[in-house]
Amino acid sequence: MTVVYWLTYGMLGGGALLALLRMARGPSLLDRVVAVDTLLVIIAAGLAVHAALQRDPTLVPVLVVVSLLAFVGSVSVARYIGGMLLRSQGDGQDVGLPEAAEVRAGGTP
Repeated sequence: MTVVYWLTYGMLGGGALLALLRMARGPSLLDRVVAVDTLLVIIAAGLAVHAALQRDPTLVPVLVVVSLLAFVGSVSVARYIGGMLLRSQGDGQDVGLPEAAEVRAGGTP
């Protein structure tokens, strides 16, 4: 079990270092967001491996919180970037919602 322990944590640590490198170097905002999301997934995987190898179920709530943080953070940044892209199209005016979303939002078919 010691070999599996060190091999697993070594691979997770290597992935975390590569994610930190991508987060530092960029070059774009989306590259950094993907690196942060990858780092949070690696942290969640490390917690899951530790909980499994030590047979410690007390880490499960922490694992859930880290997973939710990664998901909500990624979705929030994706919506923000998507809104920036919608506003930057055309002649500089806000494009707004697609027609199908406007129909649902207004309540009239």
